[in-house]
Amino acid sequence: MRICLTLLTAAALASAQDAAPPGHAFPPGGFAGDRAIHGVRIVGAEAGMPNRVVKNAPYAADLITEFTQVLADGNRLHQTTTARIYRDGEGRTRREQSLSGLGALTGRARLPRVIFINDPVAGVNYALNPENHTASKSAWMHPAYGRGGPPGLARHGNDKVESLGGQTMEGLAVQGTRTTTTIPAGRIGNELPIAIVTETWYSAALDTVILSRRTDPRSGETVSRMSNVVRAEPSPSLFQLPADFKVVDASRSGPWSPSR
Repeated sequence: MRICLTLLTAAALASAQDAAPPGHAFPPGGFAGDRAIHGVRIVGAEAGMPNRVVKNAPYAADLITEFTQVLADGNRLHQTTTARIYRDGEGRTRREQSLSGLGALTGRARLPRVIFINDPVAGVNYALNPENHTASKSAWMHPAYGRGGPPGLARHGNDKVESLGGQTMEGLAVQGTRTTTTIPAGRIGNELPIAIVTETWYSAALDTVILSRRTDPRSGETVSRMSNVVRAEPSPSLFQLPADFKVVDASRSGPWSPSR
């Protein structure tokens, strides 16, 4: 088995995770931080951990992402991915990603679990393959520290940003924003304008998006939400590399491709 990990640039679905810093609307193409494993994109545009270091707001939560697409013949595609995510008070993060449910997209009967640890304190990132006890190590690219507030400033002249007010989700006060990005007729060969709608619900207490929903007539709907949120400091061991893992330095060897 070979796991190929590719960090893509900003070109994915625009729902919410690894988002642009708060104070900016989500770009119509998506965000940096997407990952491709076995050819399957793990969307960086999900609720949960933003692509920034957030300190003094630890938590643990489940992350559920659902993708739905209706084909031209009426057939319906539906895929669900689940993850467990953690963040400590220093801004370290851990994501345990289950790839179950994606086997049909890859032709594989069974896909492995993968783990990502990002440690801005030590200045390293790890991508772990628990099946063969290997890990890819890379240098941490330091983003800005601190809090920013909910997204809201449109980045394109044809973006429309609306406030959806406030409500409570997972015991947290959240503020909603709806961003509609319109692709004008003729821009990509389309006869009529295409409207892409992204709805996000942001928690100031955790400085992250709790729920996001993106609808694009070209690709369908993606809904990502956090559940079972626990606001407590996770165990320090979750952010440490297990002693029995073999480490490959990705900065020297290129993309992570451990095999067994």
